[in-house]
Amino acid sequence: MAVDTMQQFVGRDQAYPSKRVAGERAADFAEIAARYAVPDAEDQAGRCSQCGVPYCTVHCPLHNHIPDWLRLTAEGRLREAYELSNATSSMPEICGRICPQDRLCEGNCVIEFAGHGAVTIGAVEKFITDTAWAEGWVEPLVPGPGRGQSVGVIGAGPAGLTTAEQLRLAGYEVHVYDRHDRAGGLLTYGIPGFKLEKPVVMRRVERLAAGGIVFHQGFAVGRDATLDQLRQRHDALLIATGVYRARAVDVAGDERDGVVEAIDYLTASNRKGFGDAVPAFDDGSLDARGRRVVVIGGGDTAMDCVRTAVRQGAASVTCLYRRDRANMPGSQREVANAEEEGVRFEWLAAPAEIAGDERVTDVRYRRMRLGAPDASGRRAPEPEPGEPLDAPADLVVRALGFDAEPLPQLWDAPGLDVSRWGTVLVDGKTLMTSLEGVFAAGDIVRGASLVVWAIRDGRDAAAAMHRWLRARAASERLAA
Repeated sequence: MAVDTMQQFVGRDQAYPSKRVAGERAADFAEIAARYAVPDAEDQAGRCSQCGVPYCTVHCPLHNHIPDWLRLTAEGRLREAYELSNATSSMPEICGRICPQDRLCEGNCVIEFAGHGAVTIGAVEKFITDTAWAEGWVEPLVPGPGRGQSVGVIGAGPAGLTTAEQLRLAGYEVHVYDRHDRAGGLLTYGIPGFKLEKPVVMRRVERLAAGGIVFHQGFAVGRDATLDQLRQRHDALLIATGVYRARAVDVAGDERDGVVEAIDYLTASNRKGFGDAVPAFDDGSLDARGRRVVVIGGGDTAMDCVRTAVRQGAASVTCLYRRDRANMPGSQREVANAEEEGVRFEWLAAPAEIAGDERVTDVRYRRMRLGAPDASGRRAPEPEPGEPLDAPADLVVRALGFDAEPLPQLWDAPGLDVSRWGTVLVDGKTLMTSLEGVFAAGDIVRGASLVVWAIRDGRDAAAAMHRWLRARAASERLAA
């Protein structure tokens, strides 16, 4: 390695790919940032300090070999960088786009602590794999020698797709069941195109299908088959449904016309992007055009909703969040993007009533202050004295997060044990549920979380299922 290739963080400033100006990008759903040109990617990768204890890797759920592929990128060895990145991540170009790097790898970069600005890890990761796709380096999925065993995966989100890929590579017959008409889960229908353009997801799905993974779309467990019937079809099952039940806003007027769920709102918008007919969008129920929009919540889903409303042509967009900016769970980069695009934030503001006759006319909210820490260690919001304030609204989007659906009831599976929150319980070592041969991974186990954690869980589940299936096959051979 040339001496002057790396550790250039002192003389070389941090530089992210340029963003389109707010007025231009707010007019469409294309991604807001350009991709690095080759010299820029090499320059930014060369800022890495190659530290002895890479906190970026430690704080990445996938433990990506970040300093190593940064070094390879800086040296112009881009295909090797891709191969190393791909070795630990099933969707590196997707993680490069939507991971909250400011809270994970970049937020723990050593040179960030030293005041030089973190290495732009996410942008380089995106650049590496986008280049690999463009150059034809992404190889087809070639299954291993057939094992004579089949696996069913319930849910085609990041956890399910990751497990499906790993098990197909190991030689299993893999069937993926999903209630939607396209695979991808929240990657397809929950995350807007300005963060993750849909062809990026679809090419991953198409690669899996070309590798022999069978997709059963529009398939709802409990309607088209019970869980027990799927167990009879396959040697093992994975539950990777994610969590989709929206949390309620516990205030008067929540039932008024014009109050909608974030997942319904985002799904409708993404479906329109695919060119689908969406009656609830076309009749105006889930379209923000010309409307005064209030989004309640402060996570990444809330940021997706406010920025979608801007692009749909809302008359105004306001976000109410009960804590302050420093304590919001969403990415600070997303907040900054939303502010640039004209979103108004009301911090320390909690809804008290959704007012109107039959249809919403405004959201009345109270000012809050941060009190003593709650059970999670965060300072709990409590109301300030004073009269409620008004935020005019024709459309209110509830974006307070998601809980698990009642799977044992929906699937006629009373033997499937769940926690008091409805998440599926698994053995910490085997990742198996209370049902023999049925495993679970992703948000349906850990609760609503990040895509990168779903990918990690999917890889872990695939390894656990592989061990169990091999042991079962060996046992059957001995018994024969």
